[in-house]
Amino acid sequence: MIREKINLIFLPDNFILTKWDDIKPYFQELENDHIDSIEALENWMLKRSELEAFVAEDLGKRYIAMTCNTANKEAAEAFSFFTEKIQPFISPYSNILDKKLIACPYLEQLNPELYHNYLRMVKTNIAIFRDENIPLFVELNNLSQQFSTVSGGLVVNVDGKDMTMPQAAKILQNTDRKKRKEVYEIMAAKRAEVRVELDDILNKMVALRHQVALNAGYTNYRDYMFDAMGRFDYTPHDCTLFHESVKKYIVPLIDNIDLNRKLNLALDELKPYDFEVDAKGLPPLHPFIDTKELVEKTKNVFHKIDPYFETCLNTMKENNFLDLESRKGKAPGGYLYPLPLSGIPFIFMNAVGSFRDLVTMVHEGGHAIHSFLSHHLKLHEFKNVPSEVAELASMSMELITMQYWQEFFPQEDNYKRAQTKQLEDILRTLPWVAAIDKFQHWLYLYHNHTATERKQAWLNIYHEFGGKHTNWEGYEDNKSYLWQKQLHLYEVPFYYIEYGFAQLGAIAIWRNYLQYPAVAIEQYKNALSLGYTKSIGTIYETAGIKFDFSEKWIFELSEFVKNQMNKIGEIS
Repeated sequence: MIREKINLIFLPDNFILTKWDDIKPYFQELENDHIDSIEALENWMLKRSELEAFVAEDLGKRYIAMTCNTANKEAAEAFSFFTEKIQPFISPYSNILDKKLIACPYLEQLNPELYHNYLRMVKTNIAIFRDENIPLFVELNNLSQQFSTVSGGLVVNVDGKDMTMPQAAKILQNTDRKKRKEVYEIMAAKRAEVRVELDDILNKMVALRHQVALNAGYTNYRDYMFDAMGRFDYTPHDCTLFHESVKKYIVPLIDNIDLNRKLNLALDELKPYDFEVDAKGLPPLHPFIDTKELVEKTKNVFHKIDPYFETCLNTMKENNFLDLESRKGKAPGGYLYPLPLSGIPFIFMNAVGSFRDLVTMVHEGGHAIHSFLSHHLKLHEFKNVPSEVAELASMSMELITMQYWQEFFPQEDNYKRAQTKQLEDILRTLPWVAAIDKFQHWLYLYHNHTATERKQAWLNIYHEFGGKHTNWEGYEDNKSYLWQKQLHLYEVPFYYIEYGFAQLGAIAIWRNYLQYPAVAIEQYKNALSLGYTKSIGTIYETAGIKFDFSEKWIFELSEFVKNQMNKIGEIS
């Protein structure tokens, strides 16, 4: 069943947060509560969980309103007010409550298996908390909002018509190479207009983040973030091994795909505007006409996999928790925002009718299913899963749904084209993830770098991970600033390697699904229902796969994907 709104036991019904003083008494009550038994401790934890869920949802609704219309000053001010006038006061109380929990004499009576992840994260939060970092986080939130506003405000004019960047990008699928070139250059020129501004935003962010790390007793922000993000199951060295394995086994596959593209398109050279067009010069795939059709077809696909999945999407639709179409003033990208009290997550994206929109929809749909499946867990923090698990849910759904994409592509040839493109994009994801992750490590290990040094470091890293068949002559600056398109660098630093790890897991789940569909779906649901009550490795095992990023595992999965592409028959 879909469980919806949580009944409040601590806060009053219809509670509205307008200022810090509205919610402060509830933090104070938790601080002063006398805990004299294990039952009292568990009740205290439930009350705290409810308060945290309320705060998370209130912030979420403000963020959603701001990103849905970056030109809405009222929405932007409401979000800024929270991050500047409410959130800074919450952080010290969270630290006080963390310490109260850890010092409680009844703590050892809690189920150690159920609370292990939660308590080790609480202990880490206590260790890294510093009062002096609170105003720095406010500044960082403001800079993140600036990035969103600048990026979301980019509009280009093509053939006399104003378009958002996602709308214009769709034209890069055009079979007319001159048109692709024209639109690519228009978009590149528009991005160049804000290049210095985005560089400046990141300069400020790097400096602030380094200071946050120093304040917390770390020598660099990377190591601080590994602890802050609760990366208990792998190290920076493991990330380096992932980078090298991808370089060894995935990059050669991509180089071969690029070479085939050049030959099939009968081009002397590949230019950066030649990668969105169909590899054989066919017209772009059109999986849906409008977002209404996108939702209906996605529901049908989900139903064929598991009726529960369709129910999740239906619930979101009926409650208006979908904002899917691209429009002027809307922030870039796509996301799933869990709303822990309402019990219904929100999907945001910028659909323009492209194949990539279909993938984004089922990707975010996977996140949504995860949110519904873990909603039953009694503590808010149990649902706060690490990204390695969150992205496993979404990326697996991309691959599992492929079996039913005839719903979008009734013609067999187009269905095969869509499958091939998806698998090619998956392979391309891994080197890009490795490049962005390696770049992030460099950014913060060499925090005193200049903009020029950063540009060169990006180029060195980018060249490690492929692109040897692409001629960037005339577009050198575009290549030098490709990283500026990656919002994670600005808004959620170090959140990206998870896509690589989860992509490997998703391929493994898909492999299981092709052999034993019912078993694989049951394992998938069981794994997502755990939230973060188990380790990442145990969650992956529950899903029927391994949490592994070794050379051997990457080679095995890359061979599987290559074989599947050969079976489809679209590449040799």
